[in-house]
Amino acid sequence: MAAKRRRLSRSGEFDRVYRDGSSHATRYLVLYRFPRKNEEADEVRLGVSVSRKIGGAVDRNRVKRVMREAFWGASDRLPPGHDFVLLARPEIGALIERDGATGVRASIEEALAGGKGGRST
Repeated sequence: MAAKRRRLSRSGEFDRVYRDGSSHATRYLVLYRFPRKNEEADEVRLGVSVSRKIGGAVDRNRVKRVMREAFWGASDRLPPGHDFVLLARPEIGALIERDGATGVRASIEEALAGGKGGRST
């Protein structure tokens, strides 16, 4: 389980990643990334956003838990010193039911591979 300091928790941190970072979308999620300059250069931090379109609180919390697990499972591919935000799309619920964390990890890896030259937000 990720330590609290490895998570984005304030709305300003999310806003900075959305505003100044780059993004890459898949069918199931959108991955935003923002390279930090001055702060702890080696640490990777993650924020997860799941809207009510996904379902009730139980469903949203399950999706967040699976997304975090899948993201940190791909930690060997993450560039150091970046903030990431994972935004769940409504189709992710079906992916989790069908393939679990493995399917989400594949979608995250697809976004990481495509996000190197990703479009700016």
